[in-house]
Parts: sequence; structure tokens; C-alpha cells
Amino acid sequence: MDLNESNLQSLTDFLRKTLDPDPAVRRPAEKFLESVEGNQNYPILLLTLLEKSQDTVIRVCAAVTFKNYIKRNWRIIEDEPNKISDSDRTAIKANIVNLMLSSPEQIQKQLSDAISIIGREDFPQKWPDLLTEMVTRFQSGDFHIINGVLQTAHSLFKRYRHEFKSNELWLEIKLVLDTFAQPLTELFKATIELCRTHATDVNALKVLFSSLILISKLFYSLNFQDLPEFFEDNMETWMSNFHNLLNLDNKLLQTDLVSNAIQFLASVCERPHYKHLFEDQNTLTSICEKVIVPNMEFRSADEEAFEDNSEEYIRRDLEGSDIDTRRRAACDLVRGLCKFFEGPVTAIFSGYVNSMLTEYAKNPGVNWKHKDAAIYLVTSLASKAQTQKHGITQANELVNLSEFFVNHILTDLKSPNVNEFPVLKADAIKYVMIFRSQLPKEQLMQAVPLLIAHLQAESTVEHTYAAHALERLFTMRGPNNTTLITAAEMAPFTEQLLNNLFKALALPGSSENEYIMKAIMRSFSLLQESIVPYVPTLIGQLTHKLLLVSKNPSKPHFNHYLFESLCLSIRITCKANPDTVISFEEALFPVFTEILQNDVCPYFVPYVFQVMSLLLEIHTSAIPSSYMALFPHLLQPVLWERTGNIPPLVRLLQAYLEKGGSAIASTAADKIPGLLGVFQKLIASKANDHQGFYLLNSIIEHMPPESITQYRKQIFILLFQRLQSSKTTKFVKSFLVFINLYSVKYGAIALQEIFDSIQPKMFGMVVEKIVIPEVQKVSGQVEKKICAVGITKVLTECPAMMDTEYTKLWTPLLQALIGLFELPEDDSIPDDEHFIDIEDTPGYQTAFSQLAFAGKKEHDPIGEAVSNPKILLAQSLHKLSTACPGRVPSMLSTSLNAEALQFLQGYLQAASVQLV
Repeated sequence: MDLNESNLQSLTDFLRKTLDPDPAVRRPAEKFLESVEGNQNYPILLLTLLEKSQDTVIRVCAAVTFKNYIKRNWRIIEDEPNKISDSDRTAIKANIVNLMLSSPEQIQKQLSDAISIIGREDFPQKWPDLLTEMVTRFQSGDFHIINGVLQTAHSLFKRYRHEFKSNELWLEIKLVLDTFAQPLTELFKATIELCRTHATDVNALKVLFSSLILISKLFYSLNFQDLPEFFEDNMETWMSNFHNLLNLDNKLLQTDLVSNAIQFLASVCERPHYKHLFEDQNTLTSICEKVIVPNMEFRSADEEAFEDNSEEYIRRDLEGSDIDTRRRAACDLVRGLCKFFEGPVTAIFSGYVNSMLTEYAKNPGVNWKHKDAAIYLVTSLASKAQTQKHGITQANELVNLSEFFVNHILTDLKSPNVNEFPVLKADAIKYVMIFRSQLPKEQLMQAVPLLIAHLQAESTVEHTYAAHALERLFTMRGPNNTTLITAAEMAPFTEQLLNNLFKALALPGSSENEYIMKAIMRSFSLLQESIVPYVPTLIGQLTHKLLLVSKNPSKPHFNHYLFESLCLSIRITCKANPDTVISFEEALFPVFTEILQNDVCPYFVPYVFQVMSLLLEIHTSAIPSSYMALFPHLLQPVLWERTGNIPPLVRLLQAYLEKGGSAIASTAADKIPGLLGVFQKLIASKANDHQGFYLLNSIIEHMPPESITQYRKQIFILLFQRLQSSKTTKFVKSFLVFINLYSVKYGAIALQEIFDSIQPKMFGMVVEKIVIPEVQKVSGQVEKKICAVGITKVLTECPAMMDTEYTKLWTPLLQALIGLFELPEDDSIPDDEHFIDIEDTPGYQTAFSQLAFAGKKEHDPIGEAVSNPKILLAQSLHKLSTACPGRVPSMLSTSLNAEALQFLQGYLQAASVQLV
């Protein structure tokens, strides 16, 4: 892409379209920008726009797009194409700091983030002049520029607070200190002086103190690992000024910090050495009466959020993001006081709770906020320990939760008008939800039909809380590790539960309510076969919902639970009648086809592949033609470029091979090179090589041997090339499982011959250098079984192990096998692998979410043919010794260590055989 006006205008048009609310306009624009990301000059065009465009919206949009582009592409990942040319990288680093510092605040923040991302990868080795360029700006005197530098430096250096100590880290910190410490100290002193000069100018002080906060953060980061010599020498300057700042009391900088003040009080009262400050009854009463009770009230801002911004209200209340509210601070203070003064505090508040409830009873319509405060106070008072999974796990024994439930909560839940007093209804539902582990089961069962009724409430908060409460109740464990509430106990309510849950999705504001969809998923999981009669109707509703959200997805959690619910519908129904899989395919395939063809929602694609795998695995006969028609498309390289597609695509191909390896060999033989091409791509990647082995193992297990004969040697050559160029523990473990599976399927002689056909004596080298020393690292029951059976075949069915130079490896290999049976797994990893980033590891996939209810059982390719590998070894050695009398006992007695020999005698005894 050339740097010209035409391209700038074109880019402007596409950026503007990405802001369009209409997905039909927005999606193609996003796709276009994604398609040109790899073009040279693309990032330079974005920087030019954000600097020179006359349209502020386009400038900000270009800045955000640039930041996200850098975030996705700056890091050079092994095995993946580099989307940013060297010339673009150089140009970006040459201009970005100056551009960031001269931009308005909105754009400065985006570019500062981009610099931090680049800095994490390139600083200091590939960007040595970054600090010098930043430090020179301290002389500008412009605090807009200075704060930009400080913010960027902070984002670069804050990682020093959690990095492991290493020589490389010390060298980097030393480089930073040599360049940055002195100018930072001078800036600190100058800023302190300016604060004195402008002591009466509130606007100047706000800017200067924002600088001092950033300077303090930088001081903390640079001194975190150790106290550097420079700061030790300048300790007087820093500490005396810090001391002055701590004592500073400038009225102009004071704000309405009620919640902060209460939180401070809460933290003080929990500490034993301040206990004496609160012991006086008058002090406690005063704090309860004048601080806590007034701040428990449901404020007008809360009421407004409850009615008009329910999503934010729910997020703050249920998900704990209300950390900065007065209510939350007052609640924390109650808990803090209860740590040492539980009895007196409970007694004080009991009086307040009773008086609030009395006031409410006089005139509920006017005084409903009194009851709300009373419930909140009881909740705060009773809660001693809490988890997301179990609600309140430890309660104040002085508060009778059951009695309060019967007298004050149940009345609101039983009210026939679910839309009256929605705040109190929501309070009542939340009470059941958070005290579910403390209330007796009878009361929870009493609440269930009432919660189901509240799913129809008009208030978004109320019906969302009802769905969430039901979902949480359904996950509670009862005796014998079963659910506390059983499907049988839910039988009278099943129809109304399912109807109301799906009706709730139609209520205004809840069409993509993740709590409702999660409750649907959990209900299916609890009810199991009880849902079968309703599935024909429910699957239509779920499919329709999927079609709608796929056009403009906005709620990732909702979408995930939607796919989980689909998987549960399939598993439960097909378990009862496998033939119904066809009706699910008829309902789902049109939507799946649209998702795959239009690619409007890339992150739906991995979900689709997982559901298709589940469907195909259920089939008991040959692969249906609809799947065979899709097979060639699954091998297209573009699908495999998205990392999130790889795990579900591999699983889907495995399902194809398991259900129709022979059919693929006969009707799609020309596609076998494509299948092996996928394996080759995956095997070359450190992140995905295990997926390549999953695919290869399925090819070996399910494809007719003759269909891949011509490719076998090349497969092994590819594996050896990877072993030579980039050997990792993960790769070696997968390699060992594969070669032993090959031995099981094709025989030990075939394994030895293919190795030696690549290079003379290669078989011996692999056994000596890889199998014997590394097999102890293999983990997993099935994987160990495959290795045990494969090695047993090599020991007892490969003549070369008895009659050539390989014979010297026979006893060490047997000893390694006995070690695999008896020794603990070797889970040590080489030092260099400790430093591999989490993003490079196989389980980490940013764009892939595993569907729990689409999971498949672990597959054992050996199955019932071998139930006990130790017995198989004993029987096989007996057979070998019969064929070669005297040889086996002789080799065992001369070279096998005593402990291993003892274990082996045990195997022989268990198998009732002897060696001759």
C-alpha cells in the first residue's frame, strides 16, 4: 500500500464504516482491514491519519486500530508469518514517541499503550535509544508531554515488580537507571518546587500531583528488585520530599471521599493493635449509628441504576465491582468490627434492623427503602466468609438466618404480584442466593417455584437475579457427591422452569442475558432425560437465537452458554435415542453453514466445529454424505491460520477418521496429501505440535495401511527434522506415544525397518537416545499403556533386538519399561523450557473456548485387547523364551538390576508363566 492520498481516503472510508451500527456495513469493513494488515505501509498510513486527519473521530479510530494492530502483530511468533515488515517497524519506532507526545490525550493514551507493547518486545536490545528520546522531553516544561513520558515509562517498568531475578533483568534495570534515574530525580525536585509555586492554583496542582503519582510509581518499580546505588545516594532527596507529601493538607485537593474514609476505618478496626480504639461501647454505637446506618441506605443513584442501567447495577452488585460505593464500604466496616466485637455490634444492629422493619410495616409503599437497608444490614452482619461457588460459607451465629428468611424474605417471594417492589424482590432473591449454603434444604425447595415465577418479572435485575439464583442452587452438592436438588424433585416444576427461562429471554433488555442462558444450560444438565419431551421445541428456539446472535455477536459469555446448551440437548437426547442425531443436524446445519460461509463471526467457528464433532461421534453407521461434502473444505489452509480453530478442527478430523477412515481412503484419496499437509503444518509449531500428533495417531489407527504406505517414510523424516531442530519435552512425549502406537498397529519389525531405511542403525539410535532415557516422562494412563504395549512388541517381536548390534539395548529397554510401570513419572523439564511464555504453550488459545458439554471421552486405541500391560509383558517374554531357550534368563541375570528383576518376577507370577 503506497503512501498516497488515494489510500489515505480509502482507509478513512473503511475506518468510518467500522463505526457503523449496522453489521452489514461494519463487518465487511472489519474484514477488509484484517485482510490488509500484512501489507507494507499499512501501519504508517494509520499513523499518518491519526496525525493529520481533520476528523477527530477518524483520528481516534485510527489510534485505536493502530494500537490493536500492534497488540496483535508486533510480537514475532515462531512458526507464524511476520505481518510487519522491517522497514515499517523501523519507521514506527522512529516516529511514535514524538507523535504520542504531540497528540491530544485520547490519542496519547492509545499510542502510549502501543509504545509499551513494542517496548516489552524490543526494549532495550532492539530499541536502545527509546529512553534517551523520552528523557529529553523532561526539559520541555510541558506537563502534557511530561505525563505522557511518565505514563509510558510506568507501563514499561512496572513489570520489574513481578519479574524473576536474572542477570538479563539486572542488566536491563542497570541500563534504565544509568539513563533515567538522574533525570527522574531532577524532575521530582522541580515538580515539588512547582507545587509550592502554584499552591493556590487548583488546576495546576491537579496536573502536578498526577505527575507526582506517576513519579512515585516509577520510584517503586525501579527500587522493587533491590535498592540501587543511585537511589541509596539520593535517599535524602526522595525521602524528605515523600515525607512532606505525606504530611501535606491542601484544602484545594480534598474531594468527597466518603467510601475511601469508611474503607480506611474498616482496615484499621481489623488490626489487633488498634482494637483498643473501638472497645468503648459509646464509640461502637456512634460508628454504627452515624457512619454505617446512613451509608447503608438505597440512594437515588442506586435506584436510577436499578431501573435504567440494570446491566451496570448487576455487574456491581453480583460481580463485586462495587468496591468504591458507600454501601460496600459500610458493609466492609460491619465485617471488620465483627472480627473483635461480634456480640456488641450484632446487638446494636438488631435494634436498628427491628426499627427499620417496623417503619416499613407502617407504610410499605413509602418506606420500602427501610426494609431494603434492613436486609442489606442483616446480610453484612451475617456474612463472615464468602466464595463465588458456595455463597456465604461462614455466618455470624448470632443472626438467625432461617427465622429471618421465614419472617421477612418469604413474604416478598410469595407476593402474587412479581412486579411490585422490584428492589425488595431482588433483595429477597439475592438473600436466598448468597445464604444458600446456610439455609436448610426445605427452605431452598420452598424458594424454587417462587424463583421460577420471578423469571417473568418485568424488572431486568429481578428476573436476572432469579435466573442466577436458580443456576447457583442447581450446582449445590448433596450427599454422595450428587446435586442437592435432584431431577426427580424438580419434576413438578420442569415445564414451568423451561417455559419461563425461554420467555425471560424475550423480555426487554434480556435478549442476550448471560445469566438466563447459563441457567438454561444448568437446568438441562440437572434435568437430563426429563428435558427430552421438550427438546423438539427448545432446539428450535436455541437455533433461532443462534442465528440472531451470529449476525451481530456482542456477549461472549451468552454465546458460550448457548453453545453449551445446544451440546447438552444433543448429548441427552441422543443418549436416549442415537437416531435423533439426524434431526439435530437438520436443525443446526443451515445455521452452521451460514456461520462458516459468511465468516461474520470468526470466534463462532471453533464452537461450530466442536458441535459438529459431537454430532459426528454419535453416528453409529457410515459418515453421512453431508459431512463428506464438507471434508475437503476442512483442509483449506485459511482455516488453519486462526489458532482458535486448530483444537476443534483436529478433533473434527479425528471424528472423520474414526467413523470413516476407509471411506476417506476410497472416495477422497486425493485429499490424503492435504490431510498430511495439515499434520506437517502443526508438527512444525511448538504451540500446536501435540495437535499434529493427535491427527497423526488417528491416521495410523483408522486409515487402511495401504492408503498411506507411500507417505510413511516422509512422515518419519519430518518428525526427525523437528527433533533435530527444536526438541522439547512435549514433542518427545508425543513422539514416543506415536512410535509405540505404530509398533502396536504395524508391528515392531515394521517400526525397525522404517527407521533403518531412513538411515542405517537409526532404530538403535532412537531406542538408545530417546526411548530409554525419556519414556519415564510419558504421562497419562492411555499414553503409558500405548508405550508399554509398543515397547513390549519391540522387546519380544523384533528379531533385530536379539540377533544384531541392537541386542545390547535389549536389557536397558526392558529396565526402562519396568521403570515406566513402577517408578514415579519424571516431570522435570529442561531449564530453558521454564522460560517459554504461557501464550506459547498448548493449553493456551486466546481465540478458543472449550465447550465442557461437547467434550469426548478419552480414547484408548488398544482397548480391551490388552487389559494389563504387565501381564502382556510376562506372557510375551515367556513366548520369546520358548522360541529362544536359555537366552532370556541369561540376559536378565547378567544385566537387569535386582529391583527390576524382582518386579519382573512378580509379573511372571501374576501371569502364571515361567521363562525357559
